[in-house]
Amino acid sequence: MLLSPKARLAYLALILLSAGVSVLLFEPQRLLSAGWPPQLSGAGAVLVFGLAYGVCTAALVPRPILNLAAGALFGTQAGFAAALGGTVLGAGLSFALGRALGQEALRPYVRGRWLKAADGQLSRHGFRSMLAIRLFPGMPFVVANYAAAVSRMRCLPFLLATALGSVPNTVAYVIAGSEATSPTSPAFLISTGFIVLSAAVAAVVGWRKRHHLRAAASGGGAAAPADPAPQEEREPVSA
Repeated sequence: MLLSPKARLAYLALILLSAGVSVLLFEPQRLLSAGWPPQLSGAGAVLVFGLAYGVCTAALVPRPILNLAAGALFGTQAGFAAALGGTVLGAGLSFALGRALGQEALRPYVRGRWLKAADGQLSRHGFRSMLAIRLFPGMPFVVANYAAAVSRMRCLPFLLATALGSVPNTVAYVIAGSEATSPTSPAFLISTGFIVLSAAVAAVVGWRKRHHLRAAASGGGAAAPADPAPQEEREPVSA
């Protein structure tokens, strides 16, 4: 690319800042929850919502708001399809932006023990680590996207782990949104209970993960390089 890594990082910061300001000014989540655009219906509306969901997620709109809106607008099945598709799209957009504009500039700053341990986990065990992050969302969605982009994690395992790991939490929020008018219904109570339980489990998993990273950084973390060479680059030693 013609631009230097620092220039690309500056563009990424400008894009994220502009996206955040646009979200605050225009509140696209309110437009989506109101059924915009109103002239669409059926599969077309679900598709447009999914596309808008992905863009809004990349623009820092919190996913729970969008998941609730998807359930309220389209019901459980269509709402889940729109929300999960938008989740994967938004994750892919964030990953692509972070990989293209931020990776080269940010990798030299992965120096602290915790950062090296976390980067090593994502680089060497990307699918497993990202699946755990999505199943127990203690880390903000967009932060996980850019952390994966800066690491050596490949795109396909990232997207697959995002799709699989986001299913339980997305289903719970979509059901809660579709049953919001009946807050005493079993479906609403079960879905909200699952959301609360998953948040508690995420807090416990996050605490244990920090403890593991601290131990890896202070003990065995030094034995593993933070930026391992790709497997295919390691030539076998001839006899």
